[in-house]
Amino acid sequence: MISMRKAYPKTIGPERYLYIFIGLLFLSLLNSCNSRVSECSDHTDEKMDNEYDVAAYVWPSCHHDDRLGDLVWPEGNGEWEIIKKAVPHFEGHYQPKVPLWGYEPDDDPKVMERWIDAATDHGVNVFVFDWYWLQDGPFLENSLNNGFLKARNNERMKFYVMWANHDMPLKLINVYKYEDYKTNRWDGAVDRENFEMIVDRVISKYFKRPNYYKIDGKPVFSLFMIDEFIEGLGGLEEAAAAVDYFRDETKKAGFPGLHLQQIVFDTPNAELIHQIETLGANSVTIYNWGGPHPEDYVQWGVEAMERRKEWYRALSVPFFPNASIGWDDSPRFPNKRKEDIVHLNKSLVAFSSFLQKAKDYCDEHSEQPKLITIFAWNEWIEGSYLLPDIKYGFSHLEAVKKVMSNEYDKY
Repeated sequence: MISMRKAYPKTIGPERYLYIFIGLLFLSLLNSCNSRVSECSDHTDEKMDNEYDVAAYVWPSCHHDDRLGDLVWPEGNGEWEIIKKAVPHFEGHYQPKVPLWGYEPDDDPKVMERWIDAATDHGVNVFVFDWYWLQDGPFLENSLNNGFLKARNNERMKFYVMWANHDMPLKLINVYKYEDYKTNRWDGAVDRENFEMIVDRVISKYFKRPNYYKIDGKPVFSLFMIDEFIEGLGGLEEAAAAVDYFRDETKKAGFPGLHLQQIVFDTPNAELIHQIETLGANSVTIYNWGGPHPEDYVQWGVEAMERRKEWYRALSVPFFPNASIGWDDSPRFPNKRKEDIVHLNKSLVAFSSFLQKAKDYCDEHSEQPKLITIFAWNEWIEGSYLLPDIKYGFSHLEAVKKVMSNEYDKY
């Protein structure tokens, strides 16, 4: 064996001490930085993942629907067909919207994998999928079934369904093909037979998934239109009996019960409160800020905060706060006027401030779960989306991350 000792001098010169000192200092600083990054990351993850649930609504329209796609969007790419035809209605009106990642199909698991990573990396940990039952069968279901549930990383994200049981005039989903609201429409109301099919489908396909969103172990099922639900079942008492059936079937499936979440839109009134109580709703929230849609975004938000106070006072169950990004459904309605579109004072600062108010509301009402809903993840057709686009990039997602990780300066 050849000794390597002779390859090094017996003494170390002053310049070598300097090099050693600089190297040790660099390693010390690097370890310190890594430690701080680790501490901050752990703290942020804990805040975003464990303390608050941030649920963004998913409008699953941008794929070819198996059952009704040829009828409503014959070009074969879902509602992208309508979104891409939008035109500006006034100077500075941003239409059509241009997604950063292109007009991609929302039933593609690879697309959904990117969505899940983008959402969870920025503090959004729940997707609420709009879900339909039309003409005795499901509609727009494949974004959830083929996209989300087949995404390889879907365990990172929780989800639940909101039954969008509103009436569906064909003109609402393709104004270029259908002209009359009074004909060719599907009713949101369903009878008991259809409701039992819905219950069976939801429990078997979704509730049993390990990442289905639950409160106190109970799967959350959101109901969009209370009047249509009551009408379809034949009255309030019959509707309450149908909910009892749903609860019993959920228990038979091995859960402690059902968490029925009711969507509302305006201010509380005695009849609506009676309906909510009779159905035994476990919580109430909103899809967007509701009410009239003024031109001014800040005005819309302030009015929504006032309605939220009224709901909190009126209810005996939790009311979950919402943060809405905007409102512009002019792609669906080419005759919309400027005053029908929320566009004044619409900024990232304003959105961040209202999201902070939602977070503060959760902290002030610690007796209830800390759930915030956001309108919306991808409502391109209604001008409200967290997904990155060409104009805003990742700005709205970054705003969510800052607020939910306590980086936003609320003072």
